[in-house]
Parts: sequence; C-alpha cells; structure tokens
Amino acid sequence: MDTLSYKTISANKETANKEWVVVDATDQVLGRLCTKVAKLLRGKYKPNFTPHVDCGDNVIILNAEKIKITGKKMTDRVYYSYTGYPGGQRETTPAQILAKKNGAEILLRRVVKGMLPKNRLGAKLLSNLYVYEGGEHKHEAQSPKAIDINLLK
Repeated sequence: MDTLSYKTISANKETANKEWVVVDATDQVLGRLCTKVAKLLRGKYKPNFTPHVDCGDNVIILNAEKIKITGKKMTDRVYYSYTGYPGGQRETTPAQILAKKNGAEILLRRVVKGMLPKNRLGAKLLSNLYVYEGGEHKHEAQSPKAIDINLLK
C-alpha cells in the first residue's frame, strides 16, 4: 500500500493562496455578516484550511455605516472593557460606539475580533480586515473580487 497517498497536506505561509475580497455591508445584519467575514479571514471556506496558519483572505468591507442591528440590541447589548485600574470597568453600547467618529468601523472590528482566536494568530488575522464607511476603498491595485456574502454558509 502506498502510504504517501494518505498524507495530510498542511498549508503554510508560502503555499496559502490568499485573495482580496470585497464585501458590501449595506442592509446586512451585524452578527451574521461578521461570522461570515471571520470565516473568510480564517480561511474556513478553503479546501486547504489549516488551523494554525494564516491562510484566509484579505477582506474589505464597504458601506459599514449601513449595517443593521436587529431588535433592541442597539441599546441593550453591552460591551465591557477594563482600564486596568481599580473600578476601571467601562461599558458601552453599539449606539454609543456608532455615535463616535469611525464608529461603524470600530464596531465591526470589535465584533469580528470576538469571533477570531484569542492569540497571536487572531491578531494577525484581524490585520487582514479593512473596513470603510463609504463605498470607496484604496485597494484597487490588489484587484479584489466582489462577493455576495449571502451566498456563503
């Protein structure tokens, strides 16, 4: 029996085929969009997915300010952060985050970060995410392909 035919092929930085992808966030639900974006960043939609390697795509999200948040999550959802000082626990809601400058970018980045691994790989994957509040981006040189996020599972 030929044992070479049973070898598992593991991707590495050189063999990973990374692409550039554009996603339009217009009228998309925040959590559902971010789960699919996190899977794209991780590389879970690729046949050569390897858990410990950055083999995902570079994702560009356009029209981030047109994202939808369903139900009462805009005011009832609470995000916690800690300053490091005694009594330094802070809480913010999506409405407070969206009121800030670049709020939609901050909110999308925070939600996607929570869906990635909590280690150095997760930080590296998050750096492959580019969020823009308008319909324009500065990555034309990479010739990204536009995909319909609703067709992904």
